[in-house]
Amino acid sequence: MSAHDHAQHDTDGVDAVGSDGHGGHEGHEGPGHGHAGHSHGVAADADRRWLGIALGLIAGFMAVEVVIGVMAHSLALISDAAHMLTDAVSIVLALIAMRLAARPARGGFTFGLKRAEILSAQANGLTLLLLAVWLAYEAVRRLLDPPPVEGGLVLVTALAGIVVNIAAAWCISKANRTSLAVEGAYQHILNDLFAFIGTAVAGLIVLTTGFRQADSIASLVVVVLMLKAGYGLVRESGRILLEAAPAHVDPDTVGDRLVGQPPVTEVHDLHIWTITSGQAALSAHVLVAPEGDCHAVRRDLEALLSKEYGITHTTLQVDHAHDSLLTVGRPGEDPVDTHCSDAHGPVHRQGPHDH
Repeated sequence: MSAHDHAQHDTDGVDAVGSDGHGGHEGHEGPGHGHAGHSHGVAADADRRWLGIALGLIAGFMAVEVVIGVMAHSLALISDAAHMLTDAVSIVLALIAMRLAARPARGGFTFGLKRAEILSAQANGLTLLLLAVWLAYEAVRRLLDPPPVEGGLVLVTALAGIVVNIAAAWCISKANRTSLAVEGAYQHILNDLFAFIGTAVAGLIVLTTGFRQADSIASLVVVVLMLKAGYGLVRESGRILLEAAPAHVDPDTVGDRLVGQPPVTEVHDLHIWTITSGQAALSAHVLVAPEGDCHAVRRDLEALLSKEYGITHTTLQVDHAHDSLLTVGRPGEDPVDTHCSDAHGPVHRQGPHDH
């Protein structure tokens, strides 16, 4: 949404209100009012502590695993170590993003740096996808020409990796997983846990049967998990960066719901987007019948959006509709909207209408 759009919603019309659940301009008065009612942040210090413990576990075991993977000639162990590297990077990015997101909004950053966690999740997803491509190439090459693999070392190391990943996953589960950056780090480690289980099975097969290709097959299993997790992170973070509506919210349904509340006659310039994980925002231009109370309508619509859709960060510009908007024209002819000559998106009116 452009800066002009925000400015328009904040300054035009009779009742342009930015609401974070404040209930109007007066909501900014008094200490402790407004954002205190939001779940924008959690215990950041506790989250950083749990993430730091998980980072120490992951980084320490990763260094050991690289050495053992080279000694055992095991691509499965090396791929697991590479995956653990992305785990460590994801945790570091989450820690940085949490610190940036905690900074107050100032200057040109009117939402603060809350999107830092989304950039972190995007970076995590991209690293998973790129690393998966390289590991897939190496796995196929070794599948065709498998080197000798020390199955015993692979099995023991993988079992140790399972324990380490369980401990790290438990630590991160204690943090706030509504953050996409924290959830990204959690998904990294959870996928790594499954990968270690596959590597342990491969090590056991190599040790008991001598089937060396099992190591490469385990690597391909890791690749599939990495592709799935990476795609999910890129998709979700991409939706937020492109300012799409939250996946569980249909803007057309919301528009029809709002215009169904009397005395609302029209809703247009409806925008719904996500500022950061778990924090949706909405703005709209609402027209009401001449006899309607703009302030009461705005309060009622804010309550509806909060209760039914969980959207509490709203900017509603509420105006009285011109008479031309309330007059029935010739069949097939839409009334002229004199408020917005270039409305963004569909126009929602009472009765059947196109979206």
